[in-house]
Amino acid sequence: MENYHKLKVGMISLGCSKNQVDSEVMLGLISREGYEIVNCSKDADVIIINTCGFIESAKEEAIDTILEQAVYKKQGKCQKLIVTGCLAQRYGNELLEEIPEIDNVVGTSRYTDILEVIKERDEKEYLQASPYYWEILEQNPDRILTTLPGTAYLKIAEGCDNHCSYCAIPYIRGKYRSRSMPSLIEEAKALTQKGVKELIVIAQDITRYGLDLYDGSNLVSLLKELCKIENLKWIRLLYCYPDRITDELLDIIASENKICKYLDIPLQHVNPTIIQRMNRRFSMLQAKQLIDKIRKKVPDVVIRTTFIVGFPGEGGNEFEELKAFIENCPVNHAGVFAYSREEGTPSADFSDQVDDTTKENRKNSLMALQRRISKKFNRKYVNKILDVLIEGEDSPGVYLGRHYGQAPEIDGHVYVISDEALKPGDFVPVKITKAYDYDLLGDHYEFSK
Repeated sequence: MENYHKLKVGMISLGCSKNQVDSEVMLGLISREGYEIVNCSKDADVIIINTCGFIESAKEEAIDTILEQAVYKKQGKCQKLIVTGCLAQRYGNELLEEIPEIDNVVGTSRYTDILEVIKERDEKEYLQASPYYWEILEQNPDRILTTLPGTAYLKIAEGCDNHCSYCAIPYIRGKYRSRSMPSLIEEAKALTQKGVKELIVIAQDITRYGLDLYDGSNLVSLLKELCKIENLKWIRLLYCYPDRITDELLDIIASENKICKYLDIPLQHVNPTIIQRMNRRFSMLQAKQLIDKIRKKVPDVVIRTTFIVGFPGEGGNEFEELKAFIENCPVNHAGVFAYSREEGTPSADFSDQVDDTTKENRKNSLMALQRRISKKFNRKYVNKILDVLIEGEDSPGVYLGRHYGQAPEIDGHVYVISDEALKPGDFVPVKITKAYDYDLLGDHYEFSK
């Protein structure tokens, strides 16, 4: 493309936080090259859509977004429409054939080629990554953060080796590959220099970290180094596989003030037949024992999990078993997802699929139950003083924030009433006055005395 240095580039990032990190790395590369990054598609010469392709609803959202943005090839300034990410990796050739407005498709891990694609690749092309090799960025990527002030994600690994029968991630993003600890510490320090106070450690499975490095690195050793970084207040752990949560990990969570007393442990189901068919390695008894152990070793811990309903073969009895587990072994937060039949995965070929109406009814039933459980946990915070990370203003004198037991976008908020203007990215003491299903209400403590 001629005069590419004068180009304006717009990006839309879809999907999970891991995909968001990839978008931030691309934005950093684009900005350092001298392009202007714009937020409005009608002003963009180049539009990049970083897609998700994990489940059917995510694929539909990605396709709808691509079609919406394709309009700017005719009605706006857009000279080039580039599709990246999981959907691109999975359906690259089909996208080029079926949506003629797309100029280039860039698979996952090829996002570091984005500058070459913008500048030099004028022919339609699909840059696909090998599913079994992953180039991990060992240099410190100078990302442009798109998270709210004070918060950033640290992606410690790529891909997945768990091979759950319903999940396409190993086929899309390849086998598990850990980043080296020195590169992660360097990146974490650089993020804190940008004002980051909450670092959220992510991967498809953070508890597997280091098993492929053969240098002694593991999640605990990484956390010990992260805790040494000045100006870092919170370290939050997402996506912990249950059978790799060790006593050593729980001990460091309990003993280190910087590590949030918060664990995200996707259980997915508890019926033994369903668990076996999911190709997961954790029983209902082990799940109960693990939750009991966590609560004993880490006082005031907040536990989050996810469940899948409507998996092939889940009848009424299997569903009621899951429901009983949620009632008898409650956790603070739980997400419930209807099973998505993904082509190329083993479970897509199972003959005993569950109809969509049943899946949706079961999802709604569990979410109604979890709302009551979450509110019961939330009531325990009333009259307590919590450190809250301010994210922004909701209305005059009322601010949005999160306490240690709330991950961004998934666990609710603390609404903070304050006569003093509060700055996004700051921590303030808040006295909780009221509990809702997922949210809390409180007063900025300096003004509630």
